[in-house]
Amino acid sequence: MRAFKGFWHDLTCLGYQFREDRVNRTSEANCCQNGFHCAENPLDCLSYYWDWKNSVYYEVDASGDLDEDGRDSKISCTELRLVRRLTLEQLLLEGAAYMVAHPIRRWNSRVHKETGLAYDGFAVVRGKDPKASGKVGDILVILKEEAESPEIEEVALFRIDRKTYQPDRYYGVCGTCLEGRQR
Repeated sequence: MRAFKGFWHDLTCLGYQFREDRVNRTSEANCCQNGFHCAENPLDCLSYYWDWKNSVYYEVDASGDLDEDGRDSKISCTELRLVRRLTLEQLLLEGAAYMVAHPIRRWNSRVHKETGLAYDGFAVVRGKDPKASGKVGDILVILKEEAESPEIEEVALFRIDRKTYQPDRYYGVCGTCLEGRQR
């Protein structure tokens, strides 16, 4: 099963040293107690490894015995293979792709509805007329829903660079500045 996982920079998680060059194995999988944990929704990784500057994120293949807890998209498995390392930008794009594929599933707590200010380097905003703002270097991910449904019709990712995208201004999914400076 395709999933996503956060680690500390040294590829450890709860004392286990993961390896990129093999399938990592453990004996039991129970979301509340043991196993290797990962998430179907990439953004859920930020709930467990929120300090993205000191964490690394991977697309993983979860297999063996699988267990889910229903709280979010967390999965526990007995076999985990690291497929590819993701930058924060790639993780956010994967999160946007997840919302496009599953528009009615529960939103991650880091997703803002309609309007959002970047916090800790990024903002993910979703809605009928979404807009986001940030400081220099922040990543803005904007998802526009269809007028009469939660289906997503447009997705955009911008980085506030002071050239094309100015800090402290709101941008919509088309990349146009929607209004003046934040109040």
